Amino acid sequence: MQAFYISKRSGGLALAYVLALLLLLAGARIFLPPAETASAAYRSGSGSQQVASLSVNVDWGNEYIPAILEALAQAEVKATFFLSGRWADEYPELARSIADAGHEIGNHGYSHTSPNASSVEQIIDEIERTEQAIEKAAGVRTRLYAPPSGEEQPHVLEAATEAGYQMILWSVDTIDWQQPPAQTIIERVLGKLHAGAIILAHPTAGTAEALPQLLEQMKAEGYSLVTVSENLGL
Repeated sequence: MQAFYISKRSGGLALAYVLALLLLLAGARIFLPPAETASAAYRSGSGSQQVASLSVNVDWGNEYIPAILEALAQAEVKATFFLSGRWADEYPELARSIADAGHEIGNHGYSHTSPNASSVEQIIDEIERTEQAIEKAAGVRTRLYAPPSGEEQPHVLEAATEAGYQMILWSVDTIDWQQPPAQTIIERVLGKLHAGAIILAHPTAGTAEALPQLLEQMKAEGYSLVTVSENLGL
């Protein structure tokens, strides 16, 4: 059997070439955009324009929907309502009234169960059942997904992406589910408001009361209220 020997000099050069190649590849990876960027969850728009979006998660509070729709109509702005499937099934007339008013409708899962505690398959089933319920009630197809409680473990994003959805979170929280007074909601929003903001709200008495003044003050500060899709350029 013939043996081959590598001299110290040639071996050193080979090692140097290998190290140089590894460094080059590592550097290339640094400048390449991460593979998950295209399917990352959105918390806000780019901030390039003075816009903000009202994102209303709906699984209860149906009694406040008409007042919220009226406030939005008076201010001549559009919002995005993320409906749970069970709510759309129970209140199809209200779901239809949201769509008929020209507001965007998104997907909030069917039964408001914890996505973090669910499998990818279970999350996809929740999304698809909700898509069907909203299409039946409101006549629209959804493509934005707001996970219940804003739960965002990696497998939740994976499920949303696999189902063909963009996952939406928020950058400003009204925390209105704690039932604060309207003035507190106004101060919370205005105190954290920024270009491209997605403002999380729910159909509560405080939000319905706060909206007329809040929308007026946002406009006075130079903000335009747009849907989440418009904000994100989707």
